[in-house]
Amino acid sequence: MHQHDTYINGVWAPATGVLKTPVIDSFTEETFATYQTSSAADVDAAVRCARGALAAWSQTPLAERIAAVRRVATALHEQADALGRVISREVGMPVKLASRIQVAAPIAAWDRYASLAADLHWEERVGNSLVQQVSVGVVACITPWNYPLHQITSKVAPALLAGCTVILKPSEMAPSSAFMLAKAIEQAGLPPGVFNLVHGTGSDVGEVLVRHPQVDMISFTGSTQAGRRIAALAGEEVKRVALELGGKSAALVLPGADLAAAVKATLGSCFLNSGQTCSATTRLLIPRDCAEAVAALALELVGGYRMGDPSDAATRLGPLISRAQQKKVLALIDAAVAGGARRLTGESVPLPASGFFVAPTVLDGVTPAMSIASDEVFGPVLVVMTYDGIEEGIALANGTDYGLAATVWGATPQAALAVARQLRSGQVDVNGAPFNPVAPFGGFGKSGIGRENGRYGIEEFLEPVSIQLPPSYFETAQV
Repeated sequence: MHQHDTYINGVWAPATGVLKTPVIDSFTEETFATYQTSSAADVDAAVRCARGALAAWSQTPLAERIAAVRRVATALHEQADALGRVISREVGMPVKLASRIQVAAPIAAWDRYASLAADLHWEERVGNSLVQQVSVGVVACITPWNYPLHQITSKVAPALLAGCTVILKPSEMAPSSAFMLAKAIEQAGLPPGVFNLVHGTGSDVGEVLVRHPQVDMISFTGSTQAGRRIAALAGEEVKRVALELGGKSAALVLPGADLAAAVKATLGSCFLNSGQTCSATTRLLIPRDCAEAVAALALELVGGYRMGDPSDAATRLGPLISRAQQKKVLALIDAAVAGGARRLTGESVPLPASGFFVAPTVLDGVTPAMSIASDEVFGPVLVVMTYDGIEEGIALANGTDYGLAATVWGATPQAALAVARQLRSGQVDVNGAPFNPVAPFGGFGKSGIGRENGRYGIEEFLEPVSIQLPPSYFETAQV
């Protein structure tokens, strides 16, 4: 697969950057695609076309915007099998899971956002004011590699529904689904300039896009370090930002909780996508007297996480996305062990002959002073920490700079809820409750700014405008 074009103003045209970025199959370790990077001139053209299309698109009747988004969903569905295969190759998630999580879920989200937009309050009366929700303007969407189509969808679909025009820059490590989305948008017949696609690294193309004076908002998902940089650049021009950044989420197990269920679910969350999930529960916080039972459960359950070829239906744990990510995760594990942590699992486990694998690893004896207790690993590594008393457990759960997600396990939902209310996390699951795609998603602290998903995701791209009217207006008009 060799892509030399970019998609600007409804037209595929050669990208004019000087580099070609390779895309590596995370299992075979071989290049399977290359993409020509965009130049600063390409970015400028994309932004100017988005600006030119903004007035007409933002005034397009909502029903027409909804219909356009639904057509995109239909076009994506036609590419579902190919999307599953290519995302699996890029990211390393087993294709069986990728087809469901990386493809089916985001395609469904395009339709779900369309339905939510129809029910949103776009205009309301507040006293003698008419308050309208209007498009924030031209939006730069910069997305990560770990859930590429999902993260693109959570930005582009609600932005389009809000009446914004979009320039998308996907991760250069997993860009294929973005180009396939552009094909779907072309097939859906969106007006020229409403959606534009550029390609390249964050340090060149991303910075040019963020700095562009005609970009009104940046919606970014990625590392906290990159988020800081984007926020600083945006602050120079007082641009609006939405940042979904890192996490170090805790699973807090209370006395009397179902320990087996808690450990199983926590491992499942931690190891999903080989740990390459920002909201993964990577810290298991347990009463001190449960340590031996947790160790036994972890040893038993981790054996079921078979590593191997992501295309094999029997594989449960695929490789990481790159050699660099593999080395980073292994170094963090080694540092933790050197600092006094103990490997319960993951030591001397034979790895597949190829692929950027890290064995599913559980560490106990971890203390709050260790960096692995507070730093995001982004690999299949769970740390187990003990506490004495519920107040100490709550303090441990809240004891990082992040606040994206958490889980509380209690003897009853009521007991767990009482503790869940005290956690500084954007999402808190109680006793294994399922993920809710229409609830707001985002975090506290260094986990970011703003919320995605559901109506909250659409509102992220809207600005309220208050129009004060004489009281007599409302006597003759219905609002």
